[in-house]
Amino acid sequence: MTFTLPEELASKLAKRVPTHKRSRYVASAIAEKLAERDERLIRACEIANRDPELRKVEREFDAIRDEIPAAWEDALQEILELD
Repeated sequence: MTFTLPEELASKLAKRVPTHKRSRYVASAIAEKLAERDERLIRACEIANRDPELRKVEREFDAIRDEIPAAWEDALQEILELD
């Protein structure tokens, strides 16, 4: 992979992190940032799951999902009866 950094950031990295440690440093920084994003997503999902209005919508979607196979089965049965 190749990345381009803003000049100011690249300069700070070059001054503060020895050449032989830069790849590990960047990998660690990316891993940390991705872990933070995962944590924020988990917290957002937990908050959303406590919302009664959202739970109501979710139940409505679950009901639709349950109805779809039944509709396909009914249509298939009608086709088989025509033969």
